[in-house]
Amino acid sequence: MTILEGLKPQRVMYYFEEMSKIPRCSYDEQRISDYLSNVGKALGLEVIQDKALNIIIRKPAYKGYENSPTVILQGHMDMVGEKTDSSNHDFSKDPIKLEVEGDYIIAKETTLGADNGIAVAMALAILESKDIPHPPLEVLITSNEESGMTGAAALDPENITGKILINIDSEEEGKILVSCAGGERNLITIPVEWNETLDDEDIYEIVVSGLKGGHSGMEIDKGRGNSNKIMGRVLERLNRSIDINLYHIEGGSKSNAIPRYAKAVISMEKANIEKANLSIKEIEKELRFELLSVDKDIELSFTKTKDKKDRAFSKETTKKIISFLMLFPNGVYTMSMDIEGLVESSNNLGVVKTTDDSVTMESAIRSSVGSLKTYIADQIRLLAENLGAEWESTSSYPAWEYSRESYIRDIFKDVYKEIYNKDINIDAIHAGLECGLFKEKFVNMDMVSFGPNIYGVHAPGEKLSISSTERSYNLLSKVLEKIH
Repeated sequence: MTILEGLKPQRVMYYFEEMSKIPRCSYDEQRISDYLSNVGKALGLEVIQDKALNIIIRKPAYKGYENSPTVILQGHMDMVGEKTDSSNHDFSKDPIKLEVEGDYIIAKETTLGADNGIAVAMALAILESKDIPHPPLEVLITSNEESGMTGAAALDPENITGKILINIDSEEEGKILVSCAGGERNLITIPVEWNETLDDEDIYEIVVSGLKGGHSGMEIDKGRGNSNKIMGRVLERLNRSIDINLYHIEGGSKSNAIPRYAKAVISMEKANIEKANLSIKEIEKELRFELLSVDKDIELSFTKTKDKKDRAFSKETTKKIISFLMLFPNGVYTMSMDIEGLVESSNNLGVVKTTDDSVTMESAIRSSVGSLKTYIADQIRLLAENLGAEWESTSSYPAWEYSRESYIRDIFKDVYKEIYNKDINIDAIHAGLECGLFKEKFVNMDMVSFGPNIYGVHAPGEKLSISSTERSYNLLSKVLEKIH
C-alpha cells in the first residue's frame, strides 16, 4: 500500500507519490526528466526531451474538440531541497518522506516538492485520462525553474504550437494570477587574504538557528529573520568592541529561500570570552523582541570548539565581509501603489559560502518594475566595487505584465463562478513565474497561473491541501471542457 493510496484525485496522487521517490532538486533533473519522458511514451503520446531536459508531451484533442485552440499545461520538474538541522536526508538519493495529517500531505523534515510536483501530477493525470473533454494539449514541464529558470530560457519556440498557457505554479486556491515579478540573481565574490592563527586563542562557533525561512517572494513581506543578515549584525557588534579573528562563515542554501541557518567560526583573546558571551546574549534578547511576532524561536549559540585552524581571515577581509552583511540590501524595497498589498520590489541575501580563496554571497532580486530591479542590482554592484569585490549577474528573467484582455482568464472566471457561485480573485504575485519568459518568447500568448493551497513553500514542513488539490483539479478539468 502506498502512502497516498485512496486519496483523491487518485491518479494525481499516484503520480505525485511516484515523483516524490525520484530525487529532483535543481541541476539534478536527468532522472525526473527521463521518468516524465517514459510516462509520455508509455501513454503512446508524442514526446520531446530537449537538451535542457525540458519535456513536451502532446495529446490530440478529445473527440469533437479537434478545432479548438491548443492549450499548454505548464509546470516545472525541479524542487527546492531544504531540510531541518537534525535531518540526515540526502536529496541526491533519498525519496521524500510523505505523511498524511488530516487534510494535508506533509514532509516534516524536508521540503515536500509540491512546488511544483503537483502541477506535473495534474498534467500527467489529464494526459492519461479518457473521460475529460479537452482541446489539443501540449504539456510543458520545464527544468531548473528554482535556480534561474534556465529550462524556460532555453526552450526552443519552434517546439511550442499552443497560444493559450495555463501555468499551475501558484499556491493559493481561489485566485488566478495574471502578472508576476521579474527577477535577477547576483553573485558577490570577496577575495580572502589569510593570516596565520594565534596558538593562545580559543576558537568558537556562532550559530544562528530556529528561524522559519520560506519563499523569498511569497514570504518576503512577513518580516521573517534572515540568518545571514543576523550573523552580520552579531559579528559587527563583536568586532566593534572585541578584537576577533574570523575563520569561516556560511549561511543559507538557496538564493530564493529566506535563510534559516548561519554559522561563523571566530577566535579572540581569552580575556574577552565573557564579554563576547554577554554581547551575544544581549543581541539574542534584542532579536527575540524584534521578531516576537514572526520568528519567536530564534536562537544564537556561542560554543567553544576543539578544532584548530591554521589560518584566519585578515582584518581587512573580515571588515569587508561584515560590511557586506550589514549594508547588503535585503527584504522589501518598495510596495506597489497600484495593487494594494503587493510587494513591488525586494532582495533576499540567500547564500553565504566560504571557499579556499573567497567568500561568496548570492542574492535574489525581484521586481514587477524592470527599472527597480536594475536599481537594486546597481546598488549591489556599487557596494562590491567600493569594497574591492567582484559582482556578477548570474541570471535574469523578465516580469509578466498584466494584459487587459484575456480569453483564458474569462474562462476561469466563468467556470469558477458556475461551480462556486462566487468570483475568483484576480491577482499579481511578487515571485518569479516562468510566464515572464514565455511572454517574452511568445508575445501573443494568453496566460493565467493557478494552483491548490500549498503552505511553507521552500521550507521544511511544506504541506499540500488534499481537498484543495481535488477542487483545483476539477476546476482545471472544467476549464478544459469549456475551451471548445
